[in-house]
This record gives sequence, structure tokens and C-alpha cells, in this order.
Amino acid sequence: MTERGPLYGLIGFPVLHSFSPAMHNAALRHLEMEGEYLLFEVAPQELEAFFDSETVRDASGREIASAWIRGLNVTVPHKERVLEYVQLDKESFYLKHLGAVNTVAFRPEGRAGFNTDVPGFSWHLHQLDVSPAGKRTAVAGAGGAARAVCYALVQKQVRSLAIFDIKRGRAEEVTAMLRRACPEFRGELTVADSVQGLNLKEKDLVVNATPVGMKPGDPSPLPEDELHEELFVYDLIYNPAETPLLAAARRRGARGSNGLGMLLSQGALAFRHFTGERAPLEVMRQALLKEMEKKHG
Repeated sequence: MTERGPLYGLIGFPVLHSFSPAMHNAALRHLEMEGEYLLFEVAPQELEAFFDSETVRDASGREIASAWIRGLNVTVPHKERVLEYVQLDKESFYLKHLGAVNTVAFRPEGRAGFNTDVPGFSWHLHQLDVSPAGKRTAVAGAGGAARAVCYALVQKQVRSLAIFDIKRGRAEEVTAMLRRACPEFRGELTVADSVQGLNLKEKDLVVNATPVGMKPGDPSPLPEDELHEELFVYDLIYNPAETPLLAAARRRGARGSNGLGMLLSQGALAFRHFTGERAPLEVMRQALLKEMEKKHG
């Protein structure tokens, strides 16, 4: 059994594509801190056992004592269910409404849950000089990441937000959550019956929060003929760097971005929750860029 504490990691299914170990391990080395960031591939039916077991296995098959784990990031498909296994303090109690957790800090008093996707997404939009306030927006997808994105957009007082998911009920749940969590919001919230129903020709900002575009051969999740020069296209996927959606946006003359900046910003916030130390942002950024170059040349 491997004991290397303290340990941090990412749980999800799948996770082997993740760049998170590169940036977190670079930060730990730069600050001369003990520890390692690992990947944990946890199938949905294994989630409860993962949190209850005294030992777990990382993605390479090594057996690890759970007591060494000090922090976890959470990705698809666990962001919503992980809420069952964490405690919320005053700072993060809004997650009860949001219904999605992407960061777990293991503390003596218990597992604390946070969502760094919300401020991470907002921070990256600011870096891109994209202000959602008063804009007509759309989001494809209604999972845990989409919940964070939608919450961030509503907090920024968008003019309107349309949501589409292949499971209409999930999109309806997100709009209901937004109305509960943000009763002061006066913009328009709608659920689209199809991607065409997002009416992208009349939108200013669209976010892809689905995994479509991650696998080789995936199509664009949104119709290319509805993308236009006045539309900003944001794809949460960062590997590959240019997804089919972003390639389509480029052909149509639209500005766009992948989610690498959001990964960086939410990761830096998670690092602070994990360690109590301020994250070395530039070190983490360079580690991500190096990993991207390694993957794609």
C-alpha cells in the first residue's frame, strides 16, 4: 500500500485526460510543500465506497490509505452527488441551492465542500474582457458544471439565459434552482427544447457545458450556421485546445475560448482550500501550457 501523505487528487469518470495533476504538483514543488496530486477514476456506483473506505486506488492502480487525503477536486459525473458526502459552512451554504460541489477539503472537523467553478468561470470571463451583464446568454448542458456557469451568469445579471439539455427535466431543475437561489434576478430564464431552440443568432454569449467535443470524432454540440461574429463562444472543454465547436466559431468569425483559464482559476482557489497557502498562479499557468504542448505539440 502506498502512503505518501499528504495527498490531493481529482475524482471523476473518466479522469485520465485531466491536466489538474500538472498544475497542482507544480504548485506544491514551487512552494516546497510535501504532497502529491493524483487521479482517482471512480465510477458512479463506486462513489459511496470511495468516501467510506479506509483505502482507495488511484488511476494507476496503487492502493492508498484514505487518511492521507487532504483535498479532492470533483469532476463529471460526481459534482452533484458529492454534496451528500460533505459539510457546508456559512461561506458555502449556498451550495445547497446550487446543488454542485467541485472541491472537497478534508479537515479535522469533517469534509468541507466548496464550488470554485463559480468564481473561476467569472474570473476567466473577466480576463477575456467579456462582461455578461445585460447580455443575452445560452448554456448547453445542465450538469454540475452547467449549474455553476448558470449561477455565475445570473449573479452577473445577464439580460436572459436559455438552457438546453438532452434531458429537459435537468434543464428545468437548473432554472428552478436559479429562481430559488437568486430571487432578486429579473432577467428571463427559459428552457429550450433543442439546440436550435437556444436561438443563438440572437445571443451574445453561449457556453458549452456538455462533454461533446472531448472525444476524437465528436461533432460540434451547437449548429455552426447559427454562430455569428457578435457571439462569444465559450467551451468548458480544454483538451483538445480547439474543440469542434471552437473550430466552427473560428470559421464563422466569432470570438471564443476553451476552458483552460477556468481550470487554472478554479484550481488556484481549490489549492488555497486544500493547503491554506496562496496558489502560485503563474507557475500553475505555465504547467498547464506545458502539458497542453506535450499533448498536442
